[in-house]
Amino acid sequence: MWTELERLLNRLNTNLKSVFYAPALLLLLAPFWGAALAQNSQQSILAQAAQSSTNASTNISTNTSTNSSANPSVNNASSQQPSSGLQSQAPLGSSPEPRATSSSSSLSSAPKIAIVLNSGSATVSRIDMQNRVVIDEFHVGKEPHHLMMMPDQKNLIVANAAGDNLVVLDAATGLKGAIIPKIIDPYHIAYSPNKKWFVVAGNRLDRVDLYQVVNGEIMQPPKIFKIPKTPSHIAITSDSKTAFVTLQDSNQLVAIDLEKQVELWKMPVGKMPAGVWLTPGDRYLLIGMTGEDYVAVIDWKNQKLMKTIKTGRGAHNFRPLGDSRHIFITNRVDSTISKIDMDTLEKVLDIKGLPAGPDCMDITPDQKELWVTFRFSKKVGIINLTNYRLEKTIKVSNSPHGVFFTPSASWQ
Repeated sequence: MWTELERLLNRLNTNLKSVFYAPALLLLLAPFWGAALAQNSQQSILAQAAQSSTNASTNISTNTSTNSSANPSVNNASSQQPSSGLQSQAPLGSSPEPRATSSSSSLSSAPKIAIVLNSGSATVSRIDMQNRVVIDEFHVGKEPHHLMMMPDQKNLIVANAAGDNLVVLDAATGLKGAIIPKIIDPYHIAYSPNKKWFVVAGNRLDRVDLYQVVNGEIMQPPKIFKIPKTPSHIAITSDSKTAFVTLQDSNQLVAIDLEKQVELWKMPVGKMPAGVWLTPGDRYLLIGMTGEDYVAVIDWKNQKLMKTIKTGRGAHNFRPLGDSRHIFITNRVDSTISKIDMDTLEKVLDIKGLPAGPDCMDITPDQKELWVTFRFSKKVGIINLTNYRLEKTIKVSNSPHGVFFTPSASWQ
């Protein structure tokens, strides 16, 4: 396009009169050049993303079918003492979302497409991460809430809670693939680190389903645990022996032995527990108390509450920075995000001034950008982690929940 422009100007410069006409000509043609460049840019982004991945596997299951920016303030809380209270939440488990990661910040290794689940409109939005615009939106199922990378590190599964199925997406491009049917009420999902178990928290039906995984396939039927009330989020120990599930409406945590397929114990943890996360070495469980304003620190081996870390009302979901030390938690009611040191078990800082309802998060492989869904605001936000400022919001659809891209920062 610019080569054509230079040729045209060269022709015009051969005539003295063209010097006066050239600016007007540029103004007339600018919209067409801009549109062409934008289209070429978007096609390039999608082509690069498609080139970086393989097609979605068709051998996944035995039964498959085919903007406004803001400048939040940052409160340093390293000297604050933790206070008692109730609240918090987390994502999948000690290895909740196994995914490809990269330490390089070069353009070739940077993620290109962000995938956002809009639970309220039952759609997926695909976002061009370089230009920070929505590419498209498509229907994915009934009540999609959470998503995670599959063990093959190529495909992504979306859990349709009300649709009783999983939908496979290409992890790099977000393009829709196969459907895995008869996965009942999959609100939250997790693969065990050894890839032998697939755990489903049935929020609506008060059940936890445990599936065996053989050669990458989720096998039927599952072992069903009737566990009231309102199973919410899952974490699994690094040795793949124990799964922990928060019970949001009975204010408890339940432990399940995966190999023996038996319930081990239950314990009270606080009001409306949601996200749950294992600290490095599986030493403690962190639980977000959505009904309160803190993260509970649980010595799970002794079933004992060690302390609480005050973060904000509606503490909900976790995302580790990727340095094996720090972790972020969203506080949905206060509309803040807190950073916690997992070594000292203290809050480091708060990110404030955000749109309503921060929920799920993901972090770029260079650990410089945190992408977060704002569930009550129909937006996705991008926070600069060098200064903790909200740089951009992108309008999506109703009740955005899960967000994903690959490569991303390590889930450690």
